[in-house]
Amino acid sequence: MSATPSAQPQPKPKPQPKPYLNPYVGGLLLGLVLFLSFLITGSGLGASGGVNRIAVFFEDLIVPGHVDRNPYLAHMAGGDANPLLNWTVFVLVGAMVGGFLSAKWHHRWEVATYKGPGVSVRTRWVLAFVGGLIMGYGARMARGCTSGQALSGGAVLSAGSWAIMMAIFGGAYALAYFLRKLWN
Repeated sequence: MSATPSAQPQPKPKPQPKPYLNPYVGGLLLGLVLFLSFLITGSGLGASGGVNRIAVFFEDLIVPGHVDRNPYLAHMAGGDANPLLNWTVFVLVGAMVGGFLSAKWHHRWEVATYKGPGVSVRTRWVLAFVGGLIMGYGARMARGCTSGQALSGGAVLSAGSWAIMMAIFGGAYALAYFLRKLWN
């Protein structure tokens, strides 16, 4: 009796990513969400307030006495107040969960490090981390992240929001000249 090779199960082909949303439709939808945010909550969109409240939550777990003595922190977490019970935390969590679900739904879910040929993966991660720290610090200084400043502040024609966005784009454009060789 001769042995016949057993049929190996064929791997399922990876589904092709769905096309991106038309940017004009995306902009219109984002504008509607921003309008509804102002209408329902009285505030615009932004994520740095949620990040700040999560940091204060952990700070209150570790050094509650410091939080209670600091008026800025006590406003969010002093006494029995829970800093996580704020709409900005829900916006932040919703944006993260929505992003993951959208990536999964549109077949764009993968773990990858995008980089140019002139930079190592490690250097890319270090630059991303340092850039994130600088942007996070800047968001606290500017009293809002780029989404809060550009979308919410820009929508209500805040001069400070327009100034900070011009500075962010101008700084990024100027820095891109020096870092372009890493991406080309």
